[in-house]
Amino acid sequence: MVFFAGHSSRAPRSVAACVPAYNTNGRQVSRNSLLSDLANLTERNTRLAGHVARLEQCLSEALGQDAWRATGLGAPTDTDTLQRKIDHLEQQVAELRDQLSEREEDLQASRATNRELMTQLNSTPHRLR
Repeated sequence: MVFFAGHSSRAPRSVAACVPAYNTNGRQVSRNSLLSDLANLTERNTRLAGHVARLEQCLSEALGQDAWRATGLGAPTDTDTLQRKIDHLEQQVAELRDQLSEREEDLQASRATNRELMTQLNSTPHRLR
């Protein structure tokens, strides 16, 4: 069968013009048979065109995601692992802040004790030996 894709000016006026009135074995091809073939092939062409469009869309999305990741602009692929790491680091920060707070309290207590001891040393007379 002859297809004239995309060239409507070259397409014959009827399907019957594409096929001889009889084939080489002597049997005639009916008009209804040709119309049925045309309808089936048109439907198949429509289905294939839709399938190609879906495949092109999938390919476009895949290439876009690859380009997005390659430029470093896209979100990392393993966000669950990164979220766990963030949670762990936030916990470490909280623990370190608690430790810092305890050490600041210890330092303030040490300074207060040091002031008291210096006050006591300065208030008692020094004996020379």
